Amino acid sequence: MQSDDVDVVVIGGGAAGLNAALMLARSRRSVIVVDAGDPRNAPADAVHGLLGREGVPPRELVAQGRREVSGYGGRIVDGRVAALSGDVASGFRAHLEDGSTVDARRVLIATGLTDVLPPVPGMDALWGIDVLHCPYCHGWEVRDKAIGIVASGPASVHHALLFRQLSDDVVYFVQDTALDAEAREQFAARDIGVVEGAVHALETTGGRLSGVRLDDGTVIARDAVAVAPRMEARVEFAAGIGLTATDHPMGVGTHVAVTQTGATDVPGVWVAGNAGDLMAQVGASAAQGALAGAHVNADLVAEDTASAVAARRQDAVVS
Repeated sequence: MQSDDVDVVVIGGGAAGLNAALMLARSRRSVIVVDAGDPRNAPADAVHGLLGREGVPPRELVAQGRREVSGYGGRIVDGRVAALSGDVASGFRAHLEDGSTVDARRVLIATGLTDVLPPVPGMDALWGIDVLHCPYCHGWEVRDKAIGIVASGPASVHHALLFRQLSDDVVYFVQDTALDAEAREQFAARDIGVVEGAVHALETTGGRLSGVRLDDGTVIARDAVAVAPRMEARVEFAAGIGLTATDHPMGVGTHVAVTQTGATDVPGVWVAGNAGDLMAQVGASAAQGALAGAHVNADLVAEDTASAVAARRQDAVVS
């Protein structure tokens, strides 16, 4: 069984994890990034809203990030962490599914989240193509098209208003959610149509969305559908060290509560990116990774310095 011993193990190799690893490697920290290779944005053709890299394919951005981390001595391991054990006093151990392990003084988790879509037939297959969630990530690409908002909760009203900025043809499918008088007035003022019937399925033509079918058989032609999925942090593997996800205060899923620097309530463990901030786009996730990586290094510097002072005092006593 292979075993490695490093200063920091970074779990997750997307924008947050790689930027954290870059900061650590440039600080001459030994660091291993364990990446399972299933990023949240895998279905997307391009990353948007990222200054200087607008429109870059997600896989290309990750490949470049890997090269940069490796260029400073960081290591990338393709694999999945099954469990974490240990603590900050004795050290942490990441147990990979292939049986190998990584021992580390600190842990930085950047495994992101899972989008849980409403159980509407056809929605999973079109996710990231014609079924969208973020107007800032995908809105420009569906500007002036016929957009449908499939309601999944209170946040869907705000969702509809954001997409109305991008198109004059927006329809709101109420589903089994409540739509109060204030929201109806807002929709009327912004010319957003309201459909009361339940959505039965999404219709496609040539592999692309063509319409939304209701339970009564009515099909309303749409070019794109926006939905607010439930977002769940991917941190199940960290339960062994006492790190768990909790309900997000906005009721949109689960997340790990962190400080501004990404520190968790488990000493020696940081979280960056969507596992802690469900709304973060790629740029924000990368920034969080950079900040967390710098604070992990500072924490290690403080520990190294305290150890050096203690050793010096001991030497003075002996001599």
